This record gives sequence, structure tokens and C-alpha cells, in this order.
Amino acid sequence: MKKAILLLLAVTTWAHAEAEIDKPSPATWGQDLTELGLITGAHANAEIGKPAPAFTLPSCESKTVSLSDYKGKVVVLEWTNYSCPFVVKHYGSGNMQKLQADAAAKGVVWLAICSSAPKQQGHATPADALKACTEKNSAATAYLIDESGATGRAYGAKRTPEMYVINADGILVYQGAIDDKKSVDPADIATAKNLVAAAIEETLAGKPVSTPETEAYGCSIKYAK
Repeated sequence: MKKAILLLLAVTTWAHAEAEIDKPSPATWGQDLTELGLITGAHANAEIGKPAPAFTLPSCESKTVSLSDYKGKVVVLEWTNYSCPFVVKHYGSGNMQKLQADAAAKGVVWLAICSSAPKQQGHATPADALKACTEKNSAATAYLIDESGATGRAYGAKRTPEMYVINADGILVYQGAIDDKKSVDPADIATAKNLVAAAIEETLAGKPVSTPETEAYGCSIKYAK
């Protein structure tokens, strides 16, 4: 009997240990689920071919910006985190700023959005974000601060950079990567196919986007836990 009890205790302890190994710690639970796309997916209601989720967010210039402010315009959403190496690749090379400026010249609105929560990597106060935008010569229409992560989750955004294109009718027509070269090497930009530029061109021409959805690459968004 004594041996049976000891065996039962050993099995129970082993099973508990196995469960603890597979179970994320409370401190990383939110981050792990975000990494897997489970948190964002559970809250996402953005869908290609459907109206883009509405939002209203503060800008780094302490103004209130709503998606509805740009009704009738093609809009690009850029999820960003200036500390992410993949974002650094596109800003350090000037590639992102060129895309923003080219889009603006065609009447396209470009909204950069940061969903990093307070005390999480990538988060910045409005003043710090404005300073960073100025230093990086950002040509985005506005830099928006999504501290709660509600807008990012509504769009199912998981990475930085992650890109979205909304047509003039308010329909989401592209979601995913900025280009087809998943690296942090700026040298790869020259030979990459820019998926966002292609989506903008086709949308402005009134054509369906050839590749409406791709897998974004980059750093995980540091949502509130």
C-alpha cells in the first residue's frame, strides 16, 4: 500500500511538472499569445473585402484622428515600432519615407500606428514620438498612439511593420508584409517586391489587388498584458 501511494504521488508530481513546463508564465502569457496571433485573432474583425474597422486615436501632435476623417481617400495603415530592427531597416534606408512621400503625392493618406503599451518596448509619449518622427523625416500623414491596443487587435495586427491598404470606399484591400524579403538587411530592399506599393497602384487604378493578403514579418507587437 505504501509503495502504491508513493507511486501515485510520483506520477501526480510528474504530471504537474509537465503541465508547468508547457504553461506560459503569467508574466509572458499575453506576449506568447500575441506572438502566436491568438490574442489578435480572437479580437480581430478586419477582413479583406469588408469595411475596415473604424477607429479614433490621438496623434503625436496631440490631435484626434479618425479613420472617417479620410472618407473617399485611399488610406495606408502602417503598424510601427521605431525600436524594431525590421522597422529600422526601412526607416534607416529611407525606404519607408519614400513610400510615404510617393503615396502622399498620389493623394493617399498614410497613418503610422504604434500599439506598444505603456512600459512596453516601443512605447513613446506623444512628445517623444513627435521628436522621433521629426528625426526620421517621416512623411506619414499622422503618427497615432494606440496604447490600449484596441485598434491593433481590431485589425489583427501582429508585427511591426505590418501594412494595410483601405480603398476609397472604406474597404480593406490589402493586409500583410511591406515586401517579400523577410530580413533586416537594407541591401535586400533593392531586389524586393514592394507589396504595399503594388497594392496602392492597383487600388488607385480601380483594379483588384493581385495579392490581397500576405504574412507580415517583423517584431511582435508589444500589446498590453
